[in-house]
Amino acid sequence: MEYVNLGASGLAISRLGLGTMGFGDPAWRSWVLREDAARPIFDRALEHGINFFDTCNYYSGGESEILLGRLIRNAGVERESIVVATKFGMPMSDHANARGYSRKNIFAAVDASLRRLDMDYIDLYQTHIWDPDTNLEEMMSALADLIAAGKVLYIGATDMPAWQFVKANCIAEARNAPQFVSMQNHYNLLWREDESELLPYCHANGIGWIPYSPMARGALCGRERRTGGASERLRTDEYIDIWYGRDADLSVGSQVDQIAAKHKVQPGQVALAWVLARHLQAAPIIGIDDTAQLDAAVAALTLQLDDDDEKSLTDSYLPRLRG
Repeated sequence: MEYVNLGASGLAISRLGLGTMGFGDPAWRSWVLREDAARPIFDRALEHGINFFDTCNYYSGGESEILLGRLIRNAGVERESIVVATKFGMPMSDHANARGYSRKNIFAAVDASLRRLDMDYIDLYQTHIWDPDTNLEEMMSALADLIAAGKVLYIGATDMPAWQFVKANCIAEARNAPQFVSMQNHYNLLWREDESELLPYCHANGIGWIPYSPMARGALCGRERRTGGASERLRTDEYIDIWYGRDADLSVGSQVDQIAAKHKVQPGQVALAWVLARHLQAAPIIGIDDTAQLDAAVAALTLQLDDDDEKSLTDSYLPRLRG
């Protein structure tokens, strides 16, 4: 396994992170795995040297955090050898202050996550679905206090407008306070919208890049999976059609299939290798249904795409209209 620093920070993470949105309670989403099915995947990830695990308080209503904490404890690994990332911001109750990025919710959310994880600290604490009305000064002040209290080591963001991300870090810099060290954003061959502003800012300022859905939630894992709905997630995940259902997306998918045949690998490996090649410090988050998929993802670390592959994969991309 390769390891890279999370941006300019000193935190070393594996080149692949294991996402655990699919670990928890299938009552939340039908494709979510219970502990007996999730444990072999987690154990194999450790065998491969993966040390970076990403979850969220919202996944399975908190059950994902509970399960991840239990998997880590039962595996007998040292807490210091594992990098745990979680997120906050989505509604966790019906009352008005159980969501968003107020000081009140930030403090309540971190304590609740620590209880569910059964840990003393969170390595990387990230905003989740963005609220454009957030008071950035209040949010950055509260997050700095979490770091000062030792509850959080680093802070990161997920999918927010570039200008607000920049402004938040400028506020922190002006106060000599901790800044966001990472951005976890939606990025793959079918969704490249952040190439214009957000990613150049991250690259220029040493901000770690944690792309999620590098295989487009399975849409780039082969024609058979796209058309046959071979997995429960492909059959039930409405976002696959919403985000990746354009004719241009199908064209890119066909190119992925052809290049996979050329290299004698799986299409998903091509899609993942392409994301990995965007930045030497990128650490994509992968969602896995079984150990075979995990083995294939790790093998993609050594897949080298040539210039012709790059051209074929990128020429058919159609940017989305901005409102």
